[in-house]
Amino acid sequence: MDIRPIKTEQDYFSSIHRIEELWGAKKDTPQGDELDLLVTLVESYEIKHYPIAPPDPIDAIKFRMEQMGITRADMVQYIGSQSRVSEVLSRKRKLTLGMIKSLYKGLKIPAEILLA
Repeated sequence: MDIRPIKTEQDYFSSIHRIEELWGAKKDTPQGDELDLLVTLVESYEIKHYPIAPPDPIDAIKFRMEQMGITRADMVQYIGSQSRVSEVLSRKRKLTLGMIKSLYKGLKIPAEILLA
């Protein structure tokens, strides 16, 4: 087992290839330990070089609505009047702190996404 930090794209792709070879290795074996280490190194490299931006708050609300089968009319209890729901979902009005709290509590949308 020759594991080194991932510093270049070539190191990254070599590590991915090795992970594919080791996939399914049993835990607490030399191959399983190597797999665990490589996955950790690859995750660290990806966080640094391929960051994923948080989703847009309105897109997150619409996604959760779709997931839960919620209509715009159902959103009145979280956002306010029907016209306010329409304004928020069409990006004509920003979310207020009260709306954010209500969406967080009622729809379990993480506050850090709604505050973005």
